[in-house]
Amino acid sequence: MLPPRILVTGANGLVGQALARAAGRWRGADVLATGRRPALALGGFAGGTAALDVTDADAVERALQDFAPDVVLHAAGLAQVEACEADREACWALNVEATTALAAACHRHGARLVLPSTDFVFDGERGPYAEDARPAPLTHYGRTKLAAENALKASRLTRWAVARTTLVFGAPTGPAPRLDFVRWLVRELGAGRPVRVPSDQVRTPTYDEDFADGVLRIVRFGKSGTFHVAGREVLTTYALALRVAEAFGLDAGLVSPTTTTALHPGAPRPLKAGLLILRAETELGYRPRPLDAALADLRGRLGVPRPSARR
Repeated sequence: MLPPRILVTGANGLVGQALARAAGRWRGADVLATGRRPALALGGFAGGTAALDVTDADAVERALQDFAPDVVLHAAGLAQVEACEADREACWALNVEATTALAAACHRHGARLVLPSTDFVFDGERGPYAEDARPAPLTHYGRTKLAAENALKASRLTRWAVARTTLVFGAPTGPAPRLDFVRWLVRELGAGRPVRVPSDQVRTPTYDEDFADGVLRIVRFGKSGTFHVAGREVLTTYALALRVAEAFGLDAGLVSPTTTTALHPGAPRPLKAGLLILRAETELGYRPRPLDAALADLRGRLGVPRPSARR
């Protein structure tokens, strides 16, 4: 396809930044990265930036009218599980109502819409899950993401896609809204602080660069529907923490196993979750790197020397 005009929402966050960087590497593409904060910190990004509050339908309409995107990558949303439980109205407004309004605007302006989503739309009884598994979210966050997916399906859009992922980690630039699990571990273990990590929660950790590559493949191949775009390895978050400690040369003895219920009593998580990626591998040629290779690449991006090189 010809290089498109791509608008990214939520470009201050980890996923949004990764999508903006990947889109910016598309030769000839015109990319506009937007976020609620007016000052976007996107290192190594050559496209344009602008402030955009996706809960403001008029502002969204003006942005699509002025920029005239061919594709909108909608990464804006509230993903903190506890925060969604604490303020359900705000979570619904950002994750569902804003997505519904954006889908209508994309239809009016002829733009394709791609929505990142999550394995939290499932109950964690029989994971990892394929795309056709029956959703049954446990949390308000999961319910809002499922409602957002359904809003796309119920809209008048014919060119839309959902890209579900899980436990994304990476290296955003500037003031990202929160640390992902891996960078949190590196910070805590690097400071010599003990951490408790669930040993009963199974996921398929996803490198931000790999996820962004998968999403851009959806766009390049003009695909519609739901795709699972995640890592290939299935492991507990406790096992992941041990792999992170090894990759960064940190003290794995500081990591102790616990249960999800003990760590998150007010907001349950799906336990046996994670995503199967056969459709993305088959239809998109998606090939996420092995976990250890992703952690090694992340170590370089964060400027952390190899463990063997440390004194």
